[in-house]
Amino acid sequence: MQPQAGADAVTAVAATPSEPVGIQEAEAFLATHPETHFIDLLIADMNGIVRGKRIDRSALAKAFEKGIALPASVFALNIQGTTVEETGLGLEIGDADRICLPIPGTLTVEPWQKRPTGQLLMTMYEFDRKTPFFADPRYVLQRIVERFKDLKLTPVSAFELEFYLIDQENITGRPQPPRSPMSGKRPNSVQVYSMDDLDEYAEFLEDVIEAAHEQGIPADAIVAESAPGQFEVNLHHVDDPVKACDFNVLLKRVIKNVAYDHEMDTTFMAKPYYDQAGNGMHVHISLMDENGRNIFAPNPDGSLSDTLRWAIGGLLETLPQYMAFLCPNVNSYRRFSPSFFVPCAPTWGIDNRTVAVRVPGGEPEAMRIEHRLAGADANPYLLMAALLSAIHYGISNKVEPPEMTEGNAYDQHEPSLPTNLRDALRELEASEVMKEYIGEEYLDVFVLCKESEMEEFEKTISDLEYMWYLHTV
Repeated sequence: MQPQAGADAVTAVAATPSEPVGIQEAEAFLATHPETHFIDLLIADMNGIVRGKRIDRSALAKAFEKGIALPASVFALNIQGTTVEETGLGLEIGDADRICLPIPGTLTVEPWQKRPTGQLLMTMYEFDRKTPFFADPRYVLQRIVERFKDLKLTPVSAFELEFYLIDQENITGRPQPPRSPMSGKRPNSVQVYSMDDLDEYAEFLEDVIEAAHEQGIPADAIVAESAPGQFEVNLHHVDDPVKACDFNVLLKRVIKNVAYDHEMDTTFMAKPYYDQAGNGMHVHISLMDENGRNIFAPNPDGSLSDTLRWAIGGLLETLPQYMAFLCPNVNSYRRFSPSFFVPCAPTWGIDNRTVAVRVPGGEPEAMRIEHRLAGADANPYLLMAALLSAIHYGISNKVEPPEMTEGNAYDQHEPSLPTNLRDALRELEASEVMKEYIGEEYLDVFVLCKESEMEEFEKTISDLEYMWYLHTV
């Protein structure tokens, strides 16, 4: 099925600060926090890694008035932080700068810093300050959100984010759970939803929630997950998907830095332990009409609304095509095993945690989609852009979903999704739907960066290869 004709995917939209942002926010912040010495200016790259500059408080007003310069190549970095020159965003353009402008309402304190420090999210523009830079993942998402105005709908979304606590130092070079601050023991058993595990790390977990709230991040629950030292933090839903992704990026930064304060480390790596569950990132999405009504709510007879069915249809029909945004790294595909509760086929069901797209039970006005496939290593902006693209496509083209799965989907459906990054990138490159929504220019940058990483990975000779082949062949 061909994508519905619509606005050009690369047409510029009104993005956050298209004109110089007033300095009132800066002045009010400095007046409220006179102890603040420095401000971190932050921008998330293609991998979701936060980069930027640290400035003195005296330069904050100037950053609001004129922005800061960063090279365009910041969005052509591989996971090692090296520019992928094939993208054309590095030396080919003289490693030229673009202008980064503040995102209003994101100036907050960093509670974990010993020396009082603030932080401010930025987004990249061309030097005319009006044209968003095409390769900024935040802008990629903004374009998709804008298209929902054609349908007179507003996406509402939230994330569930899993992570592991690990030791800061590992003698073996591999991660291991940290010793409990309470008992001094390392956790070694799987106790899902364990309250004892929450008690063992209570001070760290409480500090995460408090730091999140101090920054205005709507984190509202933490649960012990499916492996030793693994936890999940839930973010409350908001009616701005871009802001939901901002919260996701900032929450990861909170978790990492609070862990350091507690002499622990964290990882959002998709699969840090071969014999334990991976780190996932579930996304909840619903749609509101102009009257604030959830259009995913069931019909009066209790049947699913057409819009919800079509949204599910779009998500499942195109799932292999956007898999690379959900699982963007070589390690991402090590999560996929039925024994570790990761769906391996494009399936859906009602209140069924074995499927890829779940419709949770509950109150009709809270009806929503839960997408359960992405890893915690995904860039949230690109992940959300992919899901909303598929939903918009499904609704616009009235795509009917396959038959609903009841019972254990792992027993009923053979794995059919891409099982490695190379296959996922091929699907993405060939996708007419993703070209239409995400834009071919951005897809080229993403695929080139990921292919570069994959080539480097495949050149590496692993310890297992030496063990198997050095003296045996």
